[in-house]
Amino acid sequence: MVTLYSSPSTHSSGAVASYSNSSIGLYNYHHNKQIAVSSILSRKFGSLQINQKPFWNAVRMQDGAVATPPSKIENETPLKKLKNGILPVAPPKEQKDTIDFDSNKAKSTVSITVVGASGDLAKKKIFPALFALYYEGCLPEHFTIFGYARSKMTDAELRNMVSKTLTCRIDKRENCGEKMEQFLERCFYHSGQYDSQENFAELDKKLKEHETGRFSNRLFYLSIPPNIFINAVRCASLSASSAHGWTRVIVEKPFGRDSESSAALTRSLKQYLNEDQIFRIDHYLGKELVENLSVLRFSNLIFEPLWSRQYIRNVQFIFSEDFGTEGRGGYFDHYGIIRDIMQNHLLQILALFAMETPVSLDAEDIRNEKVKVLRSMRPLQLDDVIIGQYKSHTKGDVTYPGYTDDKTVPKDSLTPTFAAAALFIDNARWDGVPFLMKAGKALHTRSAEIRVQFRHVPGNLYNKNFGSDLDQATNELVIRVQPNEAIYLKINNKVPGLGMRLDRSNLNLLYSARYSKEIPDAYERLLLDAIEGERRLFIRSDELDAAWSLFTPVLKELEDKKIVPEYYPYGSRGPIGAHYLAARYKVRWGDLV
Repeated sequence: MVTLYSSPSTHSSGAVASYSNSSIGLYNYHHNKQIAVSSILSRKFGSLQINQKPFWNAVRMQDGAVATPPSKIENETPLKKLKNGILPVAPPKEQKDTIDFDSNKAKSTVSITVVGASGDLAKKKIFPALFALYYEGCLPEHFTIFGYARSKMTDAELRNMVSKTLTCRIDKRENCGEKMEQFLERCFYHSGQYDSQENFAELDKKLKEHETGRFSNRLFYLSIPPNIFINAVRCASLSASSAHGWTRVIVEKPFGRDSESSAALTRSLKQYLNEDQIFRIDHYLGKELVENLSVLRFSNLIFEPLWSRQYIRNVQFIFSEDFGTEGRGGYFDHYGIIRDIMQNHLLQILALFAMETPVSLDAEDIRNEKVKVLRSMRPLQLDDVIIGQYKSHTKGDVTYPGYTDDKTVPKDSLTPTFAAAALFIDNARWDGVPFLMKAGKALHTRSAEIRVQFRHVPGNLYNKNFGSDLDQATNELVIRVQPNEAIYLKINNKVPGLGMRLDRSNLNLLYSARYSKEIPDAYERLLLDAIEGERRLFIRSDELDAAWSLFTPVLKELEDKKIVPEYYPYGSRGPIGAHYLAARYKVRWGDLV
C-alpha cells in the first residue's frame, strides 16, 4: 500500500497553494500495464496517509519524470511539515497550469494604452489619475503607459504634455518630483489611425518590447468619440490583444443615443470582446459619496429600517453647474442634458440608492439588484418632464452668452440644457414615492447631491411652533456628492433658553473637517478597479438596456414633437416649470430652502 503526499506549491508571495478536493493520479507500472490510483487530498497537508510500507522506490509522474521519495523531509513551515517520509506527487496538469498562472503574477506586467491621448479627457483626468495611483503605490510593480492618437508626437513631447497636468495633491512629501520623473519615464507614445490594424500591430510590437517576456496584461482606455469606438476596439482586439494574460477595454459614455443605438453599439463591441472584457465607465459611480451610499445604508442600523415608502416622502437627485457649454456646444447639442447627465449619472445613483440588499458585495450581486430596480421603474412620461435652455443674461458689467450664442450650436436649436423629471419605482419598497431628478447648466451654483425628505411626524406635538409650513419640521438627509463632500441630517431642536423655540439644525459630517486625507478623484478608483478586474462600479449590458428603455420613449417624443424648452437666464435657478412639477407631487426642491 502507499503513503500519499500532497505537495504544496509555494507562491512567490509565500502563500501555500492548496490542492484540497482534487484528484491526483499515481501510476504503478506492473507487468507493463499502467494502473491508476486516485485519491482525494484532505484540506490539511500531510493528513492523508495509509500506514503500510511502500512497495516501490520511485513513482513515474504524468510528465514522465521520476520522483524518488526522500528519506527525511525538513521544513520550517508547519503547513509543509511531512511525516514518515511521505512521497511527493506532482499535481495534475490542470492544477499545474493554475499554479504556473498564479506564480506569473509576480512576473506579470500591465500595459495601459490611452487611446485618444491628445484629448482633454486624457490630459486632464486619465494621466493625472494614473500618476496618483503610481504615487500611492497602487499600480503593479511592472507597468507601462502608452498614449495612442493620430497626432504626431514623440515620447518626449507626450511626457512634456502630461507633466503639465500632474500634481502632487495627495500630500506634500519631498519625493514628489522624483516620483513624477519615474512615472514619466514609463510613459510612451505611438501615433496611428483608430481604424488601422497595421498601426495597432505596430503598437503591439512596442508593447512587447516593454513587456520583456513578462506575463502581459493589457488595458485600453477609449478616450475617443463614440463614432469610432468600434473601429478602435476591432483593431485593438485583432492586432494588440495580450497573447497570454487578460485584455480589457474601458469605454467612455455616451453609450448610444437611445435603446436602438445603444443595443447596436453593444452588439458591435461583443463581436470582438466578451462582456467581462468591457468596462463601461460612468465616473460618477467612482465619487466617494456615491461609493459610501451602500455603506451608509447597509452598515448603519438607523437607516435601513427607514429606507422605504413608510418613512420616506420623496428622494431628490440634483445636479447643477454654474457654467454653460462653452467649448463643447457641438458635442452637447447632439445629446442634451437628459442623455448627458440624467440617463446615466443620476439614474445610476438612483439604482444604487433604491436597490435591495445584495447577497454579497460581489460585483454581479450588486449589479443584479440595480437591474431589478431599473426594470421595476415606469417608463418616463412627457407630462413628468420639464425642459429648459439658458439664455443670455447681463449681471453687473458682465454679459453671459446664451446657449445658441455658441458658434458650434445651431441658432434654432431646441436641445435642453436643463431638465427636471419625476420617476417612480413600482415595487413593494418604493410604491408611490416620487424620485425627482433635476440637472442643468448655467445655473446659480455648482453642486451634486441626494436629498431624502422624510414624512411628517404624525400627530406632531410641536406643529404649532412651525405654523402651517410643515416642510419646516420635516427631517431631511442630505448626501452632498460635490463640492465640499458631506453628509448631514436636518433635525428639529430646541433653542436653549426659557422659552419653547424650535430650530432646524444639522447633524453634519463634513469630510474635509473629519478626514485629513484628500478624497481621490473618481477616475483613480475606476482605473484601479479596471486593472484589478473589479466590475462593481461599471455598467453591465442588461443594466444599460434597462436604463435606456426608461428614457428612450420620452426622448423620441420631445424630438418628434419639437417641444420648445422654457428659457431661463444664465446664472438663475432654472425654469419655473420645475417648481410646478415638484408641487404636483407635493414636493419642494430641497436646494431652494
